[in-house]
Amino acid sequence: MRPACVLLALGSLVLSAAGDLSPDVCSQTFNSGVKPGFPKTINTNNPGVLKAARYSVERFNNCTNDIFLFKESHVSRALVQIVKGLKYMLDMEIGRTTCKKTKHPNLDNCDFQTNHTLKMILSCYSEVWVIPWLQRFEVPVLHCH
Repeated sequence: MRPACVLLALGSLVLSAAGDLSPDVCSQTFNSGVKPGFPKTINTNNPGVLKAARYSVERFNNCTNDIFLFKESHVSRALVQIVKGLKYMLDMEIGRTTCKKTKHPNLDNCDFQTNHTLKMILSCYSEVWVIPWLQRFEVPVLHCH
C-alpha cells in the first residue's frame, strides 16, 4: 500500500470513529465546569476569601464616620473569578467592635459590641480585586446596609 493510501485510510478510520460519538460525550466535554473568566463558588473559609473580607472591612472603616471600627463577622457566600488576578465577590455581615478608630488596633484583637445601644450588624456585598504578583488589592464595590 502506498503511504498516501495509508494516510487516507487512517483518516477515514478516524472520521468514521468520530462520527460514532454520542452527543453525551460531547456535552460532557463542553460542560466540564472549567470556564475561564466565569465566577465560581468558593468555600467561605478559604484564606483568600477571609483576606478579601478583611480588605472590605478596612475599606468600610476608612469610609465611615463611626467612632468604632467594624470587622467581618460572617461570610455567607463567596465567588471567585480569574480576571487579571482574582476577583472575589462576597456576601457578608460586619459588626461594630469595641475598638475605637483613634487607637488603630489590630482587628483580630477587637471584640464585637455587646451593649445593645452600640451593637450594630450590617449586611454587605463587596467585590475585591487581588493582584498577587503586584501585592495589590482594590475594593471597587462595597455596599452595606
